[in-house]
Amino acid sequence: MLAMWGKALRTIPRLSPEEWQSLDIISRWLIASRAAVLVMTGTSATIAGLWAWRDGMFDWVLWLCLFVGLTMAHATNNLLNDLIDYRTGVDHNNYFRAQYGPQPLVHGLLNQRGLLLYVAVTGLIALIPGAYLVWLRGEVAFYLLLAGAVFVIFYTWPLKYIGMGEVAVLIVWGPLMVGGGYFVITGQWSWNAVLISLPQTLAATTVLFGKHIDKMPSDKASNIYTLPVILGDPGARYVAIGLFVAEYAIVAGLIVMGVVSGWMTIVAIAIPAAVTAMMIFTKPRPTEPPADYPKDVWPLWYSPYAFVHTRTFGLLFLLALVADAVWHLVMT
Repeated sequence: MLAMWGKALRTIPRLSPEEWQSLDIISRWLIASRAAVLVMTGTSATIAGLWAWRDGMFDWVLWLCLFVGLTMAHATNNLLNDLIDYRTGVDHNNYFRAQYGPQPLVHGLLNQRGLLLYVAVTGLIALIPGAYLVWLRGEVAFYLLLAGAVFVIFYTWPLKYIGMGEVAVLIVWGPLMVGGGYFVITGQWSWNAVLISLPQTLAATTVLFGKHIDKMPSDKASNIYTLPVILGDPGARYVAIGLFVAEYAIVAGLIVMGVVSGWMTIVAIAIPAAVTAMMIFTKPRPTEPPADYPKDVWPLWYSPYAFVHTRTFGLLFLLALVADAVWHLVMT
């Protein structure tokens, strides 16, 4: 049981209906909600908490409410994404999404009623701490919650269909999650919290951008005009490379501006992973996976490299923020 939980938090396991039936309910939920990508939301919540701690205003209870609310909202979005794409017919006929991981409805793991139950329970778990934070922080928190709900409900349709999905991710994982998260923890708005969110939100966006480049032919055939579909190839690949570069440029800019200390240069350790990913993005996607490429990852190509970098960058970014916060508290 624990082994499957760990696997579902690291990857998106592929399994048969028979294997699914043998799993416990937590393992099923982790797989259905694509828990492996929830780490990016958890990172944003943690950044908000670290910045509040740096400013001497951290509160464990409020941070836990934020963490649970945000990760469950993201999980709800993933579940709704699969439900809507199934009901509109997008995920049928071996569509890309159904190839790289289990689509609960397409693969017969859940029926629509079962998936709706997952959505309802997960959404309720997200809403309860969110409602408490709104009660505590008032009108601004209400509008932050409302904005988050709009993105959760409307990301799959119509935002993803009109090239706004990637823009939504930039807004959600940065200003909304980190800036808004800082506000609900401290009761104060901080533009520096918004600025410090940008490198990580760009990193998260590279993963989505890579996945949408991988899916370009399928999305175009389904009339889903993600930003990569609109930009075309190679334009989308070079925009993705620009996002990688911007992560490190913004960190450097924040250091120069004095928003953070030189401890933030710790993120430079992730540069080799960034270079590896960028080199992959410079070349067209192969029609077949290389012989040594993991079979359970294909047909994803660009997004796994972006994900490896984002996971490395995110962990180093958090470590750097801890070091920066300690330095700031000691010096002040």
